[in-house]
Amino acid sequence: MPQDSALHSPDFSRDIYSVSRLNREVRAVLEGSFPLLWVEGELSNLAQPASGHIYFSLKDPVAQARCAMFRSKRLLLGFKPANHRQVLVRARVGLYEGHGEFQLIVEHMEPAGEGALRLRFERLKQRLATEGLFDESQKRPLPSIPRQVGLITSPSGAAVRDLLTVLERRFPALPVLVYPAQVQGKSAAKELVAALDLANERAECDVLILARGGGRWKTCRPSTMRPSRVPFVARPSRWSRGSVMRSI
Repeated sequence: MPQDSALHSPDFSRDIYSVSRLNREVRAVLEGSFPLLWVEGELSNLAQPASGHIYFSLKDPVAQARCAMFRSKRLLLGFKPANHRQVLVRARVGLYEGHGEFQLIVEHMEPAGEGALRLRFERLKQRLATEGLFDESQKRPLPSIPRQVGLITSPSGAAVRDLLTVLERRFPALPVLVYPAQVQGKSAAKELVAALDLANERAECDVLILARGGGRWKTCRPSTMRPSRVPFVARPSRWSRGSVMRSI
């Protein structure tokens, strides 16, 4: 009997947690151990209830994390979140105590990678459109029979070879000048602008062609626009159909 009593008597030396206490303390540890973090991943399981908050998962090929973004922060977004979109979030690490679920509380979200480039590109197009720079009435007419053509392109790329071949075949007597410039990479924008300025300063040609060959969309982004006194045709590449240049 004394032995049975010992088995069932309370052990006051044990620190026994309730579930709510455990979750509360785990939450405190998580929130105290991590600063605000930048996390990149793919949006999935996006839910947008009437409350105005948004709930989603952020995932990579091997893991995912539940996320919440409250209405006050969502209203500051500069784009519309969608499943399968790659994003970058600024978030706090936390725990939803009621369900014991680890989650990220998102303070800020922006497109990542190529999505970020496309967003900046669309904003640039909208700004230029409101300034009237895509208006047909602003475009300079091309000469019906040019006296001399200027090519702004890489002197070693496929574009210059193709253009010279076509011009030689169709207009063999037409003089052609090449204004060399890098058409992709970090120095491309600066070199393209310098070449266009040089062609305008010299005024040797009555039409210019700015061209490049193939390449992925994000490598075409230096080919934006530049005011020119000499009318020009822009052919950024077959991969850059949404380029600002194609709207000029």
